[in-house]
This record gives sequence, structure tokens and C-alpha cells, in this order.
Amino acid sequence: MQLYRGMDVGTAKLAEDEREEVPHHLLDVLDVDEDASVAWYQDQARGLIETIEAEGDIPILVGGSGLYIAAVCFDLRFPGTDPAVRARLEAELEGDGPGQLFARLRELDPTAAATIDPRNGRRLVRALEVIEVTGEPFSAQLPDQEATWRDVTFAVVEEHREVLTPRLDARVERMWEAGLLEETEALAEIGLERGTTAKRAIGYQQALAELRGELSRAEAIAEAQLLTRKYARRQVSWFRRYERAVRAHSGEGFAAQRILQAAGL
Repeated sequence: MQLYRGMDVGTAKLAEDEREEVPHHLLDVLDVDEDASVAWYQDQARGLIETIEAEGDIPILVGGSGLYIAAVCFDLRFPGTDPAVRARLEAELEGDGPGQLFARLRELDPTAAATIDPRNGRRLVRALEVIEVTGEPFSAQLPDQEATWRDVTFAVVEEHREVLTPRLDARVERMWEAGLLEETEALAEIGLERGTTAKRAIGYQQALAELRGELSRAEAIAEAQLLTRKYARRQVSWFRRYERAVRAHSGEGFAAQRILQAAGL
């Protein structure tokens, strides 16, 4: 979500002056009414990686979305789309919500269902579209861990759940204290609710509901905290599959050094 201009508080985006020492890429490249896709991100990120390597530097890909990272690092290809199938699924999502779509995906492809947020209608539509268009499980499109696009060192920074959970809850509270509601209100004026990607971001979705009077402040924060914890659990599950990854706990003072040593830096 740091791809989006103006989505700063809710994504904990680095301030511009903090990005000066080390060049950062693919921040603030989309407006909130534009849609992001994994295929688009793969193309953009790989192009930048090739440029950085050609200049003699080492690219570092940082993120939380396992699928987006996998799309860049592994030999992940994207099947085509069928506008008619997608339109039908999107109409079902609009009319009935994501629950029925998730139930169908869980029946057709439980492996894929385990990696997708049941509330993420956009991902559910795409998974079901791929299944219908290709006749294969969506999970069959997930990357083969043996076939990487480049020579990659994976590093996973972990934390014990009893430490991570209160840290996540406190972060959500700080988002509201730092002006998430005001930021969301300003973004709504320039099209936040027209975009199918940005408006579903955790925190912004709840702030929009608060602005519409559908949730109280306490309810919005509690819902964002719950969804953040669920998202963190999915991240842990996703990155656990990277058996060759270097792992370090965030509380270790030497975590960064350990990762750099593993990468030969």
C-alpha cells in the first residue's frame, strides 16, 4: 500500500527526508483511485532491479505482502483474464459480499483459501477467475521455490507472538493518534473509494467506515487491530515456507549483521 501517494500514516511510510541516504523505489507511484496488481508490480520491480544491478549496486526488496515478493523473486507467471468471468464474479461480490466467494474457493482450492484474507474480495475474485479460466487450482500458479528469477538471499525478521501482538495493537492506536482519520478524509475527496485496491487497506477501510458513521472510533480501532493480527499470522505462515531463509528475531541487536553476513555483504 506504500505504492499509493498520500497513504502515509496508515502504511507507516518513511518520510521523504528519511529516504535520502538510501534510494527507495516504488513509493508514491500510484493515485488512490488506480488499481495495483501483482503482475504490474512484478514488471515494475524487476525492471528496477535490473537497473540497480547494472549500476553495480545490490537491490534489497522489503515488504510484507508474500505474493508480491514471490512474484518478483520466483518464476511466477500470471494466467490471462476473462472480462466476462471477472465481471460476473465482481457482481456477485458486490451483491453478496465476499463470504460466498471465500466458501467456494475453500471448496475448490483449500490451499489457496488458506493464503487469502476471507474479506479480500479482489483476491477472491482473481483466484476464482483463474480457476475457471485455466481449469486448474489457483494454488498451482504459486511459485516453485526451486526456480528463482535471480540469485536471492531471503531474510525473515521474526518476533515472538506475545511480543508482536501488543506491538501491533499499539501501532494501530498510534495510527489514529497520528491523524489516520484526517488523512483518509482527504484521500476520500480525491477518489479513495473509487479504487478497488487502496480503499480495502487495513486501517483505511475502518477509517472510511468511521467517517460514514458505520463504526465508532473504538469499533474502528478494534476491527483494524483484529485484521492486522490476522494479516500478521498469514505473513508468518507464508514466509515459513521459505526453508532456506536466514531468520533473526527483531529483538536481537545483531539481526541486521546476521542477515548481511548471510548475503555475503
